Amino acid sequence: MKKLPYVLLPLAVLGLGVLSGSFTDSRDWYATLEKPFFTPPSWAFGPVWTVLYLLIGWVGARKLERGGARALWLAQMVLNLAWTPVFFGLRAPVWALAIIVGMLGTIVAFIAREWRTDRTSALLFFPYAAWVSVATALNLSIVVLNRPGN
Repeated sequence: MKKLPYVLLPLAVLGLGVLSGSFTDSRDWYATLEKPFFTPPSWAFGPVWTVLYLLIGWVGARKLERGGARALWLAQMVLNLAWTPVFFGLRAPVWALAIIVGMLGTIVAFIAREWRTDRTSALLFFPYAAWVSVATALNLSIVVLNRPGN
């Protein structure tokens, strides 16, 4: 029974991530945007986020069991789930940029906070921090490349 959160929470986080993206269908809008040269191919987003959401959920289960930076974990999760509806649903890349910068800061703060007490959780967030760093640069580039008069 103690290991149940290690199954349920990763699946719940994955489900919330899928749900967050399911209410927004802006592929046509996104296709019209100018994007930087380093934009990952569209097919990469699904597999990468699937793995990341499972890792995020696994770390969340560790925080439930062991304590630690629970508030930071929850904060990054709220910001994560807010980004997609704001960027795609509201088509508001500037507001989404503010969210993702906060999310990246929260992820980095989580890693720093957990480094001494739960290094496994900190290390499991490294791929997440790397991907969100790329996503932040992508979001910023979209804002810059698509500003009026550009």
